[in-house]
Amino acid sequence: MIGSHDERIPVTVGYQRDGDVVVITIRRPERKNAIDGATARALGDCWRRFEEDDDALVGVLTGEGGTFCAGADLVAFDLEDHPDGFLGFTRLHISKPTIAAVEGHAVAGGLELALWCDLRVAAESAVFGCFERRFGVPLVDGGTQRLPRMVGMGRAMEMMLTGRPVAADEALRIGLVNRVVPSGRSLDAALRLAADIARFPQATVRSDRAAALEGWGRPIDDALEIERRHGLEVMDTAVDGARRFAGGQGRHGEGVEPRC
Repeated sequence: MIGSHDERIPVTVGYQRDGDVVVITIRRPERKNAIDGATARALGDCWRRFEEDDDALVGVLTGEGGTFCAGADLVAFDLEDHPDGFLGFTRLHISKPTIAAVEGHAVAGGLELALWCDLRVAAESAVFGCFERRFGVPLVDGGTQRLPRMVGMGRAMEMMLTGRPVAADEALRIGLVNRVVPSGRSLDAALRLAADIARFPQATVRSDRAAALEGWGRPIDDALEIERRHGLEVMDTAVDGARRFAGGQGRHGEGVEPRC
């Protein structure tokens, strides 16, 4: 059960925390959850609030009404080049794990929002694509950089240049999404995944995540130094974990079984 809506957040964006997990919901179903200026600002506020809340460990992004996000609202067309991104947060650096729960279309800027997240759980009905190609709108919320890193330059270039739709099964095959679940179940599956991540020692969850992101694309020697530095910063957590293992906890893989 997710907590009640926070009245301080505009109604076009929902911010709800239940225990360790925060769900941020785009709430413009009448516009296929397309992002206008006010919604972009609210999304940025929500993610900054998540980052500052010590009790919030994992963030989930989703859309209301069976659509993830159709990208920028081309009717309003009032987005601004904010330091954190046109869509409100795509240049924002978060230290905690994030998951996109995708139903329906995650296209144009909606694809870029999903790519910003660390993990993507997609419904069987999900569709991804650079649909802005049809209208001459550039990818300016990380798509040209994150998509090639996710699926490889060849596949990314094809998606960007042709604007073709990519169904959930293909998205899973090429590494664009991590899991595919029955339609209507993406949020439930993302919440289970978030709960699994939240139960681990968070210091090393975050340090390993940070090392992977910071070292991405660097020369191997530089990347290994980044890994060493982050690892040394949380070695106290490792010492505590070794003591618990020696005391009998976590033997034979207990406590790490994935839940789908």
